[in-house]
Amino acid sequence: MKKRICILYTGGTIGMVPTDRGYAPKPGALAQYLKAIPDLASPEAPAWELVEMEPLLDSSNITVREWRAIGQAIFDHYDRFDGFVVLHGTDTMAYTASALSFMLENLQKPVIFTGSQIPLCRMRSDGRDNLITSLLIAAQGRAAEVCLYFGGKLLRGNRAVKRSADGLEAFYSPNWPPLATAGVNIQYDAGALAKPKATGELTLAAFEPVPIGVLKVFPGIQFELFESILTERLRGIVLETFGAGNIPDNGKSTLLPLIQRAYKNGTVLTVCSQCAQGSVHLGTYATSAALKDAGAVSGQDMTTEAAVAKLYYLFSKGYELEEIKRKVEENLRGEIS
Repeated sequence: MKKRICILYTGGTIGMVPTDRGYAPKPGALAQYLKAIPDLASPEAPAWELVEMEPLLDSSNITVREWRAIGQAIFDHYDRFDGFVVLHGTDTMAYTASALSFMLENLQKPVIFTGSQIPLCRMRSDGRDNLITSLLIAAQGRAAEVCLYFGGKLLRGNRAVKRSADGLEAFYSPNWPPLATAGVNIQYDAGALAKPKATGELTLAAFEPVPIGVLKVFPGIQFELFESILTERLRGIVLETFGAGNIPDNGKSTLLPLIQRAYKNGTVLTVCSQCAQGSVHLGTYATSAALKDAGAVSGQDMTTEAAVAKLYYLFSKGYELEEIKRKVEENLRGEIS
């Protein structure tokens, strides 16, 4: 019997149409594009069904509300399908894939995010291969986790980073190997795939729009300019530091007093690196020891996208502050090596 795959279209370049203001999603357009791809009717293709989200959005407009809607759609259709292909715009795809990796608890079926840099309405669209290969991967069932497929590589969703605005190999995974590579055959890396989970029903962790910020350190940064946002309302901060977790420490920096105040306010500060590869090691250098002393926690080798999604998840679960800080540094969904 053929495997059944749900194609969940959220918007994004792959199904857009040209307008007077540039490419934009249009309800019903993707269904017409899919009818024009003969491979999707091939005997080798799994059975599939298209579900369109409403409204369709450019991924720049995706928020926590849309994350919840996508998660709910997968949850509602979970028993009817063997896997899911989520068509999504590339700009925030890594954020949404990271969010869904935490939101879908006890996931035991493939959820493959993909899209394109060129719309299906264009001759050279990369969307055809991305979609067809994603369908096959979802049907094969070996990657029973949230993944991102693009340009011949299957990546863990919460390890992926967008690296190119116009290249067809738009994503990469700096700190974890590809789960599979698609050439003549689809070759899986068994050691990179998530280990099969014990049986259990899928549950959906409903994310709340918790106030979370991202702050990138740069030479000469005047931290006092950000003082007004570091209030008790801000629940979490992802701080993108230099190297292995380093910050300016010339005796004039106002960052540490701000961090100490945030700590007293109950804000969780997660330290990630601006370097794509490598890990944060608080205390290795004197310029990072102060962060550790001020109560910051290490994001280790998490991407910023994964760190943001993880904070939303942990706060939405209602954990106590110390438990959140502990779990930030704990590997929950393969997001930390």
